[in-house]
Amino acid sequence: MAGLSLQCGDCGVLLKSVEEAQEHAELTSHSNFAESTEAVLNLVCSTCRKPCRSKTESDLHTKRTGHTDFVDETLETANPISLELPEPSVDSDGVAGASTSNMETEEMVAPEVDKNLLGELEAMGFPINRGTRALHYTGNAGLEAAVNWIVEHENDPDIDEIPMVPVNSKAESRKPSLTPEEMKIKAQELRERARKKKEEEEKRMEREKEKERIRAGKELLEAKRIEEDNERKRIIALRKAEKEEEKRAREKIRQKVEEDKAERRRKLGLPPEDPTVSRPAAVPVVEEKKTFLPIKPVTKVEKMREWLRALKQNHKDDDAKVKRAFQTLLTYVGNVAKNPDEEKFRKIRLTNQSFQDRVGSMKGGVEFLEVLGFEKIEGGEFMFLSRDKVDMVVLNSAGSELNSAIINPFFGVL
Repeated sequence: MAGLSLQCGDCGVLLKSVEEAQEHAELTSHSNFAESTEAVLNLVCSTCRKPCRSKTESDLHTKRTGHTDFVDETLETANPISLELPEPSVDSDGVAGASTSNMETEEMVAPEVDKNLLGELEAMGFPINRGTRALHYTGNAGLEAAVNWIVEHENDPDIDEIPMVPVNSKAESRKPSLTPEEMKIKAQELRERARKKKEEEEKRMEREKEKERIRAGKELLEAKRIEEDNERKRIIALRKAEKEEEKRAREKIRQKVEEDKAERRRKLGLPPEDPTVSRPAAVPVVEEKKTFLPIKPVTKVEKMREWLRALKQNHKDDDAKVKRAFQTLLTYVGNVAKNPDEEKFRKIRLTNQSFQDRVGSMKGGVEFLEVLGFEKIEGGEFMFLSRDKVDMVVLNSAGSELNSAIINPFFGVL
């Protein structure tokens, strides 16, 4: 297979032409170049059409621009490399064309290589064809260069094929041979050097991956922080709205109480209350009169809501347990409302383990039932709601309060 590029033996870079090799030598002072069958990559960015000569260059382009899709056009643009510098034409009668034609028809033979170096490579265990190919493409530069070439190209499909050159090609200069012991040591050194070079490259790639992982982690943490801030603002807004709603509900209840009070005074023939008269102890007086004025549903609703809030506040670290208690109380209320004549639904054994786990052990549960009219009997072993104390209005209000406590996540926390 014809050479497709020149490889610098000092840094490993692939070059497309002799001119590029000369420029590379002037910039780096490297002078060890060899013909390679590996073509210089031509990775073209599908987005901006920028060509990249290597995988490293394409990775850098991706980091700078974010473009990730590349088309490999290496095979389409790869051509056999010319080891001759372009020379100006000496006349215009076609002499140069004739020379090219003669080269195309020239007989091709196996290249002449340094027999001593070839023998040393065979002694190291390399096949003769592989050794011949390595010496030819390194220009018989030496044993070390040949071994390096073999290590770098051991996966080439034609690694064990002898290259063909024109008959008039000349062999390069010979190098002094080594003893068998020196050859073994040299081979070991070369393999170790190639292994270290590979390990260094892997470490470099690992560092790049670690940097990328850290950058991605920082971006993820920042996105999570922003999301948490937004969620916190949303919860604050919900709590504020819930507080406003509760304030409006309290105001409606207060207005309802005032209206009921005015209606009762009218029915009793009493004059309306003077709103200009200050009543510093108005709230306590209203609470005391609730025991005998006919506004029990409103009073009991207030008491039921307070006991439910107390239950949640006392066990605010265990939402699941609180929710289970509310659902159990709702079951008791529903059973009584649906079957008021069934005594079994109006009688609860306080010593029942299931009742204790769900309601009895939580302050506020038993008190809630007492607001509904349940009373302790038989030495405190049972709670019983007598048939004449079953108030459907109170039961319906209790069901509404329990439903609100279950579905409202901010119940009892405002």
